[in-house]
Amino acid sequence: MPPYDITERTFEFAVQIVGLCVRLGERPGAPRRISDQLLKAGTSIGANAEEGQAGQSRADFISKNAIALKEARETAYWLRLLKRTLLVGSSEVETLLAEAEELKRILGAIVCRAKENA
Repeated sequence: MPPYDITERTFEFAVQIVGLCVRLGERPGAPRRISDQLLKAGTSIGANAEEGQAGQSRADFISKNAIALKEARETAYWLRLLKRTLLVGSSEVETLLAEAEELKRILGAIVCRAKENA
């Protein structure tokens, strides 16, 4: 079961993304290029969620979590691309893609609730 705390959950997700990207980065061409994009987006989710926790205002909290949501959406895109192009085993990508989708829902709910309470 994934951690309940969003910052811990996004950190653990980033660790898994780094592992995948290290393996992809060893291959030339498209896998390496996709790896670069996936690494940036997949690790940025947690970095922005972490920054949001220390937001200077409600607006800052909302902004950082909205950025984390955007990065989660981009991460899901790159994972879907890897799956469709068969550059990585389907089961490995499926697990990460499922977590990216769940993070999108959680971050979306955080942003919506914060906006409602603003």
